[in-house]
Amino acid sequence: MQVILLERVSNLGQMGDVVRVRDGYARNFLLPQGKALRATKENAKRFEAERAQLEARNLERKGEAAAVAAKLDGQSFVVVRQAGETGQLYGSVSARDLADVLTAGGFTVTRAQVVLNQPIKTIGLHAVAIALHPEVESTVTVNVARSEDEAERQARGEDLSLRNEEVEDEDETEGEDQPSEEPSSEEEADKAAD
Repeated sequence: MQVILLERVSNLGQMGDVVRVRDGYARNFLLPQGKALRATKENAKRFEAERAQLEARNLERKGEAAAVAAKLDGQSFVVVRQAGETGQLYGSVSARDLADVLTAGGFTVTRAQVVLNQPIKTIGLHAVAIALHPEVESTVTVNVARSEDEAERQARGEDLSLRNEEVEDEDETEGEDQPSEEPSSEEEADKAAD
């Protein structure tokens, strides 16, 4: 299906472009969200008549998004989750969780605006992009920790997650400290020979 874009859509095009998209994408997303119109002669005339208003509305939204991005950019947010000794979370931090944290911090952000390719599954500092407008993006730091105290230590630069090698080394040293009580088969053979 061919559509006329009413605003910039990532990976598709700019406002006013006539693009070909899959029918389901147009029917279920672009048309209901008001991001596009079907490419017909009447809609093309209607778009040209309303183009100035659409561009003005787009500039207004972009200005508002830029103001929010200036406040949001570089901010750090703390998310407390349970995690194992190696730093693996017992769950994950998703885009919805991050949107809730940002909203609690005083910013109006939806989960669709949080650009997260895959959920965060380890403790530490993570840079996350927030798309406030198709042309305005901001980056925040998400500090995932087991507690508020650990979050402060991570913010200072400490690495709180034990690596797998360190855990294995600790297990090996614990086994070396204890003497074996059972005699080895060589010692038994020597005693039998005497």
